[in-house]
Amino acid sequence: MTATFIYDAVRTPFGRGGGALSGVRPDDLAATVMRATVERTGLDPARIDDVIFGDANQAGEDNRNVARFGALLAGFPTTVTGTTVNRLCASSVEAVIQGSRAIESGDADVILAGGVESMSRAPFVVEKSAKPWPAVGNQTMWNTSIGWRMTNRALPQHWTISNGESAEKIAQEWGIGREAQDAFAVRSHRLAAEAWAAGRYDAEIVQVPGVELARDEGIRDTTSIEKLAGLKALFAADGTVTAGNASSINDGASAVLLGGEGAVDAEPLARVIGRAAHGVDPDQFPIAPIEAANRALARAGKTWADVDFVELNEAFASQSLACLAGWPELDPERLNIHGGAIAIGHPLGASGGRIIGHAAQELRRRGSGVAVAAICIGVGQGLAVVLER
Repeated sequence: MTATFIYDAVRTPFGRGGGALSGVRPDDLAATVMRATVERTGLDPARIDDVIFGDANQAGEDNRNVARFGALLAGFPTTVTGTTVNRLCASSVEAVIQGSRAIESGDADVILAGGVESMSRAPFVVEKSAKPWPAVGNQTMWNTSIGWRMTNRALPQHWTISNGESAEKIAQEWGIGREAQDAFAVRSHRLAAEAWAAGRYDAEIVQVPGVELARDEGIRDTTSIEKLAGLKALFAADGTVTAGNASSINDGASAVLLGGEGAVDAEPLARVIGRAAHGVDPDQFPIAPIEAANRALARAGKTWADVDFVELNEAFASQSLACLAGWPELDPERLNIHGGAIAIGHPLGASGGRIIGHAAQELRRRGSGVAVAAICIGVGQGLAVVLER
């Protein structure tokens, strides 16, 4: 079987909910990173065997296969196919995994993977009556931006609590206090701001036409533990999870160009050497990346002693700190060295491409090393990918 290499990785700056990118359709966000990838590498888009893009919502303008529409809007030939995958927060990690499998099995030479999400533009929806002429009555309107909706009543109620309630539950079970969560959040903002100022994100950023951002819109340089301490807990009267130590509602897109050895006329950034998924009870979803990363490393023939740094999506500070506790061999200073989603943002379908892409770009900058990209997923799953250069 052939190996899978990452030849380029790009993303838009991530916008805040209702912010600078809220006026941009998700298919246009997707087209932006798709088009930029072929322009940067000089790749003839006709050589792309498939476009695999993740998208967690698909209830609005991203409906009916946003991967295909993004490719068409990017100007790719109609012969280039596209498929949209959904593993919620890890949708673009799933896209990279599926793309790498296609290459390694010989089904493809070049795959453009990635993901997109406009949480700002996610619509409100109502259930459709089974009857052609329903009786007049009240209906529930659901916000499709994030979270459970139209939940099957056969599921245990303790599974269907909100993601925030699960993060609160993990904080209590793992003994992670409010101050530790706030300190982690402050670190995320500080490191992200420093990384942007030092140019650590320059190699992967492409601007959305007409909406240029100097950096990710959610980074707050001036936040502090004292400021975060004044925020109210959101999910329990005596809770610890707040808007300040959790990721936010965001918009953005990411793309990762995959190919076999020599498939693209460019120097690879990194090689995909391991991948894994792991499931837990839905209300325990924050800790699922622990075992996913352990399994991915084992499949790559690596141990935590081999890992130079980790990109873990920061859905919540409590989730990230629990994962750190579950990886006792990992030096905490090697986690999210340039900040994470608490500062950068978490546009669901795009986040996995961001963490994999940034890990690949950082390996290129260093010249060698091993990196893990891991992400938790609502409803109790985790994914992880191991990269090497």
